[in-house]
Amino acid sequence: MRRFENHPAVIRVGKLDGESYSPLCTVYLHLPPAAFTPPSLLTQVKTNTAGRKMINTGKLAGRTLFITGASRGIGKAIALKAAQDGANIVVAAKTAEPHPKLPGTIYTAAKEIEAAGGKALPCVVDVRDEAAVRTAVQNAVAKFGGIDILVNNASAISLTPTEQTDMKRYDLMHSINTRGTFLVSKECIPYLRKSNHAHILNISPPLNMVPHWFSNHVAYTMAKYGMSMCVLGMAKEFEGANIAVNALWPRTAIFTAAMEMLTGKESDQFSRKPEIMADAAYAILSKEPKLQSGKFLIDDEVVQAEGITDLKQYACVPENADKLMPDFFLDVAPEKLVEFAAEGSHAASLKKPQAAADGGKIEGLFQKIETMLSEEIVRKTGAVYEFKVKGEEAGTWFADLKNGTGKVGKGDPPSKADAVLTMDSKHFFDMFTGKLKPANAFMTGKLKISGDLQKAMKLEKLMGGLKAKL
Repeated sequence: MRRFENHPAVIRVGKLDGESYSPLCTVYLHLPPAAFTPPSLLTQVKTNTAGRKMINTGKLAGRTLFITGASRGIGKAIALKAAQDGANIVVAAKTAEPHPKLPGTIYTAAKEIEAAGGKALPCVVDVRDEAAVRTAVQNAVAKFGGIDILVNNASAISLTPTEQTDMKRYDLMHSINTRGTFLVSKECIPYLRKSNHAHILNISPPLNMVPHWFSNHVAYTMAKYGMSMCVLGMAKEFEGANIAVNALWPRTAIFTAAMEMLTGKESDQFSRKPEIMADAAYAILSKEPKLQSGKFLIDDEVVQAEGITDLKQYACVPENADKLMPDFFLDVAPEKLVEFAAEGSHAASLKKPQAAADGGKIEGLFQKIETMLSEEIVRKTGAVYEFKVKGEEAGTWFADLKNGTGKVGKGDPPSKADAVLTMDSKHFFDMFTGKLKPANAFMTGKLKISGDLQKAMKLEKLMGGLKAKL
C-alpha cells in the first residue's frame, strides 16, 4: 500500500502491483482554512462545477507521465495539471540552460511541478538522440518504478514553402516531430505494457488531406502528420496491450513563448491559453485506456464533453473570445472562428476607400497607406514587403517600411523584400480593411507568404491603423 501526502487536505491510497500503481480511493479531510494555503485540491473540488472549471479528481495520483518538451508551453501546462493530482512527471526537454528568448528550463519546470503537488524528474533529452531518450526512460523507471503515460509534445516548426525550405530545416522537423515521436514511443512501450493505465497522447492534428494545408508549408505538414500517423498505426498495433493511443490538437492558436517569438506579442489578442490543452489532456488521460483509442481529438470539444461550457476563461483576452484565430489543419470549426472578422454591424460600418480615377480599390488602399507613413512606423516595422496580387486587380505592389519615412507604390520594391505576400485581390482588400486577419488568411490558404513570417505578421498593426482611417 502507498499513502500519498501531496496536500495536507488530501490522502490518496493505492495498491502497488509490480511496477504498476492502482489508486483505490481519495480521502478529502475537512480541515480549517488556516490549516493549508490555497489554491488546494480541496478548494478545486468545491469550485463551481456548473460548467466553469475542469476539477482535478485524483485519478492521476501516483501515475508517472513522461512528457517531451515539458519545460514550457503546452507541455508544461499538461505537467502542472497532472501534478495537482500528485502525479510523477518526467520533464524531458533540451533546455537545461536558459534560452535567450524563451523562458524556462527543465529545472524551473520541475520546481513548478513540485510546488503544484507532483514529483518531478528533469531530464536533458534531445528526442533525436536515441541514447539520450533511452537513458531518460531508464532513469524514470528507476526513480518512479515504471511509466504509465507518454505525452509526445516536442515539435519543430518552419512555415516555409518548398523552395524556401533548406534541407537542414526539413531534417530538423522530421527528426523531432515524426522520428522523435516514434523513438520515444518505442522506448516507453515496454513499460507501458506493464501499466494498467497506459496512454500515449500525441500533440498532433487530424489527418486532413485538403491540399491547402500542404501547399504553403509541405515540409511542416508532412512532419506533423507523421506524428498523427503514429497514432493511427500504434492505436491498432497495441489495442491488445490495453495501451490507448490518441492525438490532441487545439481548435485555436495557443499563445506560448514560442508562438510569441514566431508571430509577435500581439497574437495573444486572438489566442487561447495553454490551460485549455492541459484540461483536455487531463480529461483524456484520466479515462480508462480501453474506453478510447485511435481518436483525433480537439481541445474545446473534449472539455465541453466534460461539462465545461464557459470557454471564455481560456481566452488570453476574454473580450476577444469570439474572434479567435483558428489553428492549422481544421476545416470544420465554429463559424465565429472561420470568419475571424469584425462582427456584423461593425463590419458593415467599414467604409471603403475611394478608388483612384485610373485604378481600383487596391490603388485607393495604397494611397491611404501612403498618408499614414512616418518614421515611427518605419522604426517599429523595419521591413520591406512585396505584394503579388492576383485576380481582378492583378499586379505587384510594394511597401518599404524599412528606409527613411517609408514608401509605397506599384511595381517591384526598391530593395529586396523581407516578405512576399501573394493573394487574390478580393482577399487582399478584405485583409487591409479589417475583414480578414493576416494570420487567418495564411492558415486557410488565402494568403501565401515567403520570406520572414514574423515580419509579415507585423503588417497587422498597419492594417489596424488603416481601418481607423477608412
